[in-house]
Amino acid sequence: MKILIIGGTGETGRWFVKFYKKHGFDVVIWGVNKRKDVANELGVEFADDIGSEAGKSDIVMISVPIDITEKTISEIAPKMAAGSLLMDITSIKTGPMEAMLKYAPQYVEILGTHPMFGPSIPDIRGQIVIFTPVDGRCSKWFPIIKSLYEDNGAHIEIMDAKQHDKMMAVVQGLTHFAYISIGSVFRELEFDVAKSRRFMSPMYDIMLDLVGRILAQNPYLYAMIQMNPEVAKVHRAYINQCNLMTELVKNKDIEGFVALMKKAAVHFGDTESALRRSEKIIGTKIAEHEELVREIGHVRALRHIYSGVVHFGVIKKVTPRTILLKRAGKTVELLIENLRLLNEQETLAWKAANLRNVTRDISVFIPSGSDPEVIRNVVSRSDGVVSVGIIDNYKRQDATGVTFRVIIFGDHDARGVQDSVETLFRGIGCIVR
Repeated sequence: MKILIIGGTGETGRWFVKFYKKHGFDVVIWGVNKRKDVANELGVEFADDIGSEAGKSDIVMISVPIDITEKTISEIAPKMAAGSLLMDITSIKTGPMEAMLKYAPQYVEILGTHPMFGPSIPDIRGQIVIFTPVDGRCSKWFPIIKSLYEDNGAHIEIMDAKQHDKMMAVVQGLTHFAYISIGSVFRELEFDVAKSRRFMSPMYDIMLDLVGRILAQNPYLYAMIQMNPEVAKVHRAYINQCNLMTELVKNKDIEGFVALMKKAAVHFGDTESALRRSEKIIGTKIAEHEELVREIGHVRALRHIYSGVVHFGVIKKVTPRTILLKRAGKTVELLIENLRLLNEQETLAWKAANLRNVTRDISVFIPSGSDPEVIRNVVSRSDGVVSVGIIDNYKRQDATGVTFRVIIFGDHDARGVQDSVETLFRGIGCIVR
């Protein structure tokens, strides 16, 4: 099946290009920026004539900014082939659904979709996708798309466009509004956010990261999410409650504040479960830090999450935000948030591939009837040994001589490791030559 992704050169569009291509679709993309290099990079075709391509496609996906989604639908829908599917992936559903109903011919099926994740998510497994199908307009394609997503681990929710926008006015509109307003307050107060991390609690740390995560992304996307027609009443309620709380504090009305918080807790519902889930998040951050603290004085490898570069050396100091790593007489300070501590197997694999390792050939006479492979396997488990191979195997009168090639990690004392290996050989009855 052929799918045309309009806006396929954008970040979200690229995510779906990879997804559909992976699952056997013939993917064609178009973008207003004419980025044919993106198509080449993704290994798909770029549509020079978007109208003609729409008429030849089984599915047309609209992945453009919210403010031009309806206009794009109006231009593309009439050009689509009979029996094809038009779908959007915007975070507002009422306007796009009305546009698809208005401009798509009856012979074109329509489906509103809202993936509840961004393009940084590596896989759809475990993610929520909301569908807003219309009775009588998606009988063929809805089961196909739904099965495709479900079979790959997505969780599907179905609701109409109006319900969707009311829910998203809080789930996205209120959440983003609150976090962006916190960031704006920091600016208004000329508050030193970086310095404040020196005094942070675990909850403040998490909150700062959530605020920063949103502020780091495309402001136009977040502006468009706030254009949800259902958001205005949510904003009014939020500001009214802020004003009410401000008055309670201003009047030093402790009982009033307590009453407000208690009422909110009763409406919220299962606060105990929320407390446990948040404790789990906090516990994870604390456990990560404690693991690093336990490794102070030890040689460890840490992989940079974004660049993939592995930093290797002795952990000298761990602060709430940084690690001091020493190697070859030099000390480097690294941000914990950018790093992942490699486990033992990952570290050994990296060391084997990247350190300047040392080779030692050790010849021994092995006990009569012994299996050289068994001996090789035992010796290969020695501390500081990368691998052990057999490079020579010969008979001499009533004795069997074997030469083992021992590869020693470059960060170990080669002489010391060799002595330990030779001691092991003697311990299992071998005679070192």
